[in-house]
Amino acid sequence: MRKTYLATLAGIVSLLGSAIIAGSAADLVTAKDGSGIIGYKDTPKLPWCGYCVHDPDRPAPPRINPGTAGKTVSPYIPPSDAIVLFDGKDLSKWEKTDWRVVDGCIESVGSSLLTSKESFGDCQIHIEWMTPKDFKGPWYDRGNNGVLLMGLYEIQIFDSYNEKLYPDGQAAAIYGQTPPLVNACLPPGEWQSYDIVFTVPEFKDGKLVKPARVTMFHNGVLVHLNQEIYGETGHRILPEYKHKISKGPLVLYGHNCPVRFRNIWVRPLKLN
Repeated sequence: MRKTYLATLAGIVSLLGSAIIAGSAADLVTAKDGSGIIGYKDTPKLPWCGYCVHDPDRPAPPRINPGTAGKTVSPYIPPSDAIVLFDGKDLSKWEKTDWRVVDGCIESVGSSLLTSKESFGDCQIHIEWMTPKDFKGPWYDRGNNGVLLMGLYEIQIFDSYNEKLYPDGQAAAIYGQTPPLVNACLPPGEWQSYDIVFTVPEFKDGKLVKPARVTMFHNGVLVHLNQEIYGETGHRILPEYKHKISKGPLVLYGHNCPVRFRNIWVRPLKLN
């Protein structure tokens, strides 16, 4: 069952990644307000807000300086009840991959996935990431990666310090659905942190009875508060709950940029 799920997941994410890259530049438009934000106007409308998926005219979160709220100290010590997925040594807690350990960090390779061996339900997640300082690739790969909760619901990683991508695709957005409350990004080459509290969707007789939700801090700053996740995330599509499951792996989503990660841990939560 797990192998089938992972194979399906890899196929879905591979197709989504290809769609992002293959998206015609002719479809991209800039925001009407002259801000230079790029996005799409030929995508479906999100019924809860009235904006198109990846709409450049959706209000962009205000930029703030997060200060030192999210900075970690050395040596880093996770909570005593946390499941540590990466402690700077090896990838033994992850499925076989071409990602690598460099200088005590995980570095993404190509467009492949990094998938945890263990699956999680309701949980608290801590992850630190850094985009490369001198990336030479195309703009849409700049700092591009993602944290996929249960392998299905993506919290975007992106260089939103420099790039003016559509608000629902910028760093800390629930991809294709909800922008963060603020843009708390730091420059490339600096470590950033995500602290996520995730509650899983619930199903009964194959029907959704309770959506997934997320509360999240980016660099120590609140960017989502009990925010509903409207379904599985994707590029240029409306979200929906296709997989009727309430447990899945943590997945990191490579996108042709050597983003680095460190200090990754999960605390399973017993909320009921």
